[in-house]
Amino acid sequence: MTAPREEFASLLLVDDDITFCRVLGTALEKRGFAVTVAHSVEDAAPIAKNNPPEFAVVDLKMGGAPGLVLVKTLHGLDPNTRIVVLTGYASIATAVEAIKLGATQYLAKPANADEIVAAFSHSADSNTPLNAQPAQIGYLEWEHIQRVLREHDDNISATARALNMHRRTLQRKLAKPPPRPN
Repeated sequence: MTAPREEFASLLLVDDDITFCRVLGTALEKRGFAVTVAHSVEDAAPIAKNNPPEFAVVDLKMGGAPGLVLVKTLHGLDPNTRIVVLTGYASIATAVEAIKLGATQYLAKPANADEIVAAFSHSADSNTPLNAQPAQIGYLEWEHIQRVLREHDDNISATARALNMHRRTLQRKLAKPPPRPN
């Protein structure tokens, strides 16, 4: 016999991929969470305001407002909410921004339910040593391009102008896989 839903920890799952939400939601319910699903920041915000969740899984990029807006809202409602940000467009800049806004952890897709549950228990440790080997210049350039691209709402032409780069050169750089950080 399973425990009543009220005894499970509340979890808000926000992603615009309906199939992903169904699969991940089922997997998280099997791991003891009472899952509520929303497919946009606009749908999730009123749900969170009525009943702030103990845990949240938020996609970074969805139609409408970006997931970071919801991270800030959730953290404002309850600073103890454990928030994991998922993204298919992982970058150091957005990871840092997510953590500053109140996220517990930042994971690149595809992430499975076990990785997400493990990420909930992650806590920033100020004693963690910094990497002695700095990131390679190619990776830093890739990070910068990604940040400028986000600032221009993924508009290639506007990003190329902002970077003072030919549009085709930018397209070639974006078509390549990101370089390894080290």
